[in-house]
Amino acid sequence: MSNGNLNWEGHWQHPRYRRISLEQAVSIALQRVPGNVVKAELDNDDGHLVYEIDIRTANGLKYEVKVDANTGQIIRVKLD
Repeated sequence: MSNGNLNWEGHWQHPRYRRISLEQAVSIALQRVPGNVVKAELDNDDGHLVYEIDIRTANGLKYEVKVDANTGQIIRVKLD
């Protein structure tokens, strides 16, 4: 902190702002869309922490599954 300015970059990524882990979010997403995870990350979606998980299914389709990082509920499943 310098000159009274706060550096908030990345503060929302702190574990205290989420209740489920990335591993738990991936497990939840794979229950909805079975396949191989190709990408998984924590993101700030309009002020809400979500895990965005990209899954490729056995037939080659790619889905994006958003899981609420606080509740573990699936917010959206979208075919990419």
